[in-house]
Amino acid sequence: MNNIIGFCTLEEECPYLENRYCRNEYNYISFINKAQNQELVSRGWRRFGSYFSRPICSDCNECQNLRILVENFHFSKSYRRVLKKNIATKIILQKPSLSDEHLLLYEKYHYYQKGKKNWKIYDLNFRKYYNLYVDNAGTFGYELDFYIDNKLVCVDLIDILEDGISSIYCFYDPDFSHLSLGKYSLLTEIKLAQLKKLKYIYLGYFVKGCQSLSYKADYSPNEILKHTSALNEQAFLWS
Repeated sequence: MNNIIGFCTLEEECPYLENRYCRNEYNYISFINKAQNQELVSRGWRRFGSYFSRPICSDCNECQNLRILVENFHFSKSYRRVLKKNIATKIILQKPSLSDEHLLLYEKYHYYQKGKKNWKIYDLNFRKYYNLYVDNAGTFGYELDFYIDNKLVCVDLIDILEDGISSIYCFYDPDFSHLSLGKYSLLTEIKLAQLKKLKYIYLGYFVKGCQSLSYKADYSPNEILKHTSALNEQAFLWS
């Protein structure tokens, strides 16, 4: 991988846990292929455009990388109800894109979460959205677009890798919350992985004490990435 620029953030207030502080390590990689992306994701890095990040917080290991084991995933009765509710929802798999519709939906979703969960609002214009969700998609970056009566109601950004799907980010129209679009998008990822005979859904960080991230443990069977030291080198083990 050429043209790698590494940097890290200053310590700041943790967005997930109260009275905690966080710090993140970044690698800016202007071009990356599928195999290289796979290697980084399997070691706990998260891709947003050309930026790959992971937490390097002192005295805290609450951010745990979690992946779903697709082959043995069971669509429970409640999950089947979510699928049934969305029988009329149209799904399109395409390369990441950017439009007024995308940006307005993103903004609507985040203002809804601000009122519901006290999320911070970050100004996101076309350039910033492109840098985070469209840039450097290569041969692996895609988005699942969900439509109700020709209206875009959910966008789920993913990377389709060699052994699984990396779930990057999802946002939806809160006016359609009755359809459980967040759950439906993830169930759609699982069905897509099964169709492509992929082993895993890489769900990013599970944080037990954070309502917005703790739900990930409900999707089982799953594995957590553990970091160990062997012969003075960092080793990675999913279990």
